[in-house]
Amino acid sequence: MGSKLYTTEHRIRFAECDPAGIVFYPQYFIMFNNLMEQWIDTMLPDGFSGLIAKRKVGMPTVRLEADFRAISQMGDDVVLSLGVKKLGSRSLHLQLQCVGKDGVLRMEVQQIVVTTSLITHQAIAVPEFLRDPMQDYVLSVDATLLSNA
Repeated sequence: MGSKLYTTEHRIRFAECDPAGIVFYPQYFIMFNNLMEQWIDTMLPDGFSGLIAKRKVGMPTVRLEADFRAISQMGDDVVLSLGVKKLGSRSLHLQLQCVGKDGVLRMEVQQIVVTTSLITHQAIAVPEFLRDPMQDYVLSVDATLLSNA
């Protein structure tokens, strides 16, 4: 287990904001879904699209818990982070965060994703071709993505 994080920088765009000028909360879920797809892209030669279209493996969300801590506004530069809190036999518990370049935690999500067959639509074991590279992102028991001190 590596306790490595998958991170990417992101600039908050006009289309992600509401009339109050702050990120419209569903946009965070889109950002994090894109982050998960990018993460899978780094682990598989045929990427997330190949996982779905060729390998017929789905990764639907079965639980989502979100905490909104501070606002993000158009033009803000943030870092989106993904770590695996638990890699189960048929699921993974992800910890996702949006942190401003100022170090302030803006938003955090706990997400449980299940691996499924897109043919039967039943849960399946996390395939070894995913499990093996995901091991590097499993967080240690005491790890948090950002110190909340």
